[in-house]
Amino acid sequence: MSRLKEIKVALAGNPNCGKSSLFNALTGSHQRVGNFSGVTIEKHEGYVDYRNYRILFVDLPGTYSLTAYSPEELLTRNYLIDEAPDMVVNVVEGPNLERNLLLTTQLMEMEVNLLVALNMYDEVQSQGIDIDVKQLQRLLGCHIVPTSAKKKQGLDSLLDHVVRVYEGDIEVKKNKRAFRPEVENAVDTITELLAHEPELGRHNLRWLGIKLLENDKEIYNIVRQYPVWVKVELALQQAMQETERVYTTDPELSITEDRYAFIRGAMQECVKHAPGRKRSLTDYIDSVVLNRVLGIPVFLFIVWVIFHMTFTLGTPLMDGLDTLFSMLSETVASHLANETLRSALVDGVIAGVGGVLIFLPNILLLFLGLSFLEASGYMARAAFVVDKVMHRFGLHGKSFIPMITGFGCSIPAIMATRTLKSPSDRLATIMIIPFMSCGAKLPVYVLLAGAFFTPAAAANVMFAIYMLGIVVGLLSALAMKKTILKSESEPFVMELPPYRWPSLRSVLLQAMRKAMMYLKKAGTIILLAVLLIWTFSNYPKNPELDAELDRRIAAIEQTSADEEEKEQAIIEAENIISAEQLEYSVAGRAGKMLEPFIRPLGFDWRIGIALVTGLAAKEVVVSTMGTIYSLGEADETSVELKTILKRDPGFNQATALSLMVFVLLYIPCVAAIGVMRKEIGEWKAVAFYGAYAVTVAWIFSFITYRLAQLLL
Repeated sequence: MSRLKEIKVALAGNPNCGKSSLFNALTGSHQRVGNFSGVTIEKHEGYVDYRNYRILFVDLPGTYSLTAYSPEELLTRNYLIDEAPDMVVNVVEGPNLERNLLLTTQLMEMEVNLLVALNMYDEVQSQGIDIDVKQLQRLLGCHIVPTSAKKKQGLDSLLDHVVRVYEGDIEVKKNKRAFRPEVENAVDTITELLAHEPELGRHNLRWLGIKLLENDKEIYNIVRQYPVWVKVELALQQAMQETERVYTTDPELSITEDRYAFIRGAMQECVKHAPGRKRSLTDYIDSVVLNRVLGIPVFLFIVWVIFHMTFTLGTPLMDGLDTLFSMLSETVASHLANETLRSALVDGVIAGVGGVLIFLPNILLLFLGLSFLEASGYMARAAFVVDKVMHRFGLHGKSFIPMITGFGCSIPAIMATRTLKSPSDRLATIMIIPFMSCGAKLPVYVLLAGAFFTPAAAANVMFAIYMLGIVVGLLSALAMKKTILKSESEPFVMELPPYRWPSLRSVLLQAMRKAMMYLKKAGTIILLAVLLIWTFSNYPKNPELDAELDRRIAAIEQTSADEEEKEQAIIEAENIISAEQLEYSVAGRAGKMLEPFIRPLGFDWRIGIALVTGLAAKEVVVSTMGTIYSLGEADETSVELKTILKRDPGFNQATALSLMVFVLLYIPCVAAIGVMRKEIGEWKAVAFYGAYAVTVAWIFSFITYRLAQLLL
């Protein structure tokens, strides 16, 4: 079979235009997720085999324009320049066409091989909007394909157009875009000058001229390297004088005005709205969720529902996984004669990683809830509702989105702060994101809440823990913005998309991607950490304890006649010796060193071990507790473990609450710390955060422990 020829297609569009949904509908299961080269912004690629081609789609970050103001804007335009895809499919939202066309005009200026996907066309028709597609094609100089990613309409037509444009069957006509004469003359002059530098030939020279007139610093830095810059700079000065003389504006503002003039003209010529627009469902819902009085209570109620769903629906699924791993442990143990190897695999690997994976249903349900809110359009409303509150704490309304993302995982949440243009807003948001309770902390809450509280009370405790993270984060942000990060926050501007019932496939894909990040950690960092824990918990061996165990077993064999009593007595003897061996091990000694610092919080040396290993990944806290209590095949959801925790004199409801608070607030996993360092750019700020987080965690854990002792 001959190899299919590849067509590389970049998908570009505004946020909330349905671009990612279209990507999912086109590529299905043939997707991979990574990072763009040199940055931590997520990169989605997928392919579809159509006719004699393999069409590779690259889902670029959502952006409103191609300026150099945000990492997403710069990344998108640099990808189009450096990677030079065969085609760019500009996904535009049909019902909000005017707003989307700003990006389209900038893609036209780049003179890329352009194709427009007029998405959500089913909503265009249902709203009675009449779009003259043929006339709009003439104005844009490219073909337009009506699509509906949600209903999977127009996908074959889009693929057919991609192939036909690539093969040259569809003629790409000159678009009708032109700037005012003075700007056009300046663009032509600069373009002619740039043509004298052969090394600039890899760029579109007209586009370079436009960006220079827009005072684009990135393009300035490129052109300044060449001798022609002297003449170009003079031409720019002349253009500035000419536009200011005629229009009393600079070239940058003139270009912006001309873009919007073109868009307004295209809208008047090609789009007609139905007369007498009635209130839509979006209007009715917004009258409640954006209400000044009801907005925040509605938001809190929605978050509360998601956490109750996570806890109650996840329990039966957790029980199923618990049974599965118990069966696996029994099978492995029965086939291994070597005691050390059996212990390492059963008590270390299976119990440790299994203790992490068993919480996957809860984490997946949480991700599903957050993905649904984001895809439905409510997440943007939530940011709008809390903007006034956020400003009171010195933050921007858009800081709310990374904070909410932090409930899933701190890593993508820290990356999401790139949407904030103010450095101080961005740094403050990064510093408080780890206070949001990520999915990796959920296993700790489920274990402790399930052991010491009823199911209904456990859900309320978890809700309170999540809310505490938000409160501590906001108070921390206020303190930082009043002291070390003084500055004015930028004004809040955010699009409120219409409400849509999310595509089940799209929501599931987003949730699965985030869950796979969790599983990836379970299969790498956590597995290594669990093996290290097992090693530190079992070595060095104390030969005297082994001899003592042999003596006790021999005495039991001689004094007990009943086989059941004998077996139970031997198990108790083994548990006692195991506890003494753990205390003798490296892990036990490290825990004892920490005990004076954490004893005021209600913790002993065993909890100290779990907190240290939790730096590798918060999920490890759970598996560590299973290991250090020497329970063998028992895991965190077993009745045996809950019973041991309840009977432990050093463990009670106050201890459980104190530990949940400490896990919530202290340093996140090493992976998140690494991303934080990369985003901030220096270790000094990260070190400050680490010291601050541990201090805050200790103080709030201490307060929680003392209050719980008084009230419970």
